[in-house]
Amino acid sequence: MKTTNSASARYEGLGKTGKGHVSTKSGALDNPYGFNTRFEDAAGTNPEEMIAAAHASCFTMATSFQLAEAGHEDGELHCDCDVTLEDDGEGGFVVTKSALKLKGKLPGVSKGTFEELANKAKENCPISKLLDCEITLETEFEG
Repeated sequence: MKTTNSASARYEGLGKTGKGHVSTKSGALDNPYGFNTRFEDAAGTNPEEMIAAAHASCFTMATSFQLAEAGHEDGELHCDCDVTLEDDGEGGFVVTKSALKLKGKLPGVSKGTFEELANKAKENCPISKLLDCEITLETEFEG
């Protein structure tokens, strides 16, 4: 199985005063972005927010599949993800961390099984494999 998805971005003007626009082929994302949306809380999105959304959704789906493959049939997962961008000290920036916070409401699943399968999903979800930064996982469980 293979899939290819696409997005596009344009940037008009340069540096801090420039304005960008990013969209996905599906139309799910169609937002402005720029320095002000990345560092000043202006309306729009930014690359780190999109990475956080991608990591949260990919990891949550991967955890769901891990649970299903282990024979579990019912439950609910909720994941928040915080992606940290820091000054690299060399005039640029680097993503240093993606912090996943997963809540599971899973009748009939033990906390140990939940944590084991969530950690397996963290290591094997495609976005985790893509990221070159520290990836942490906190879990909250309700059986």
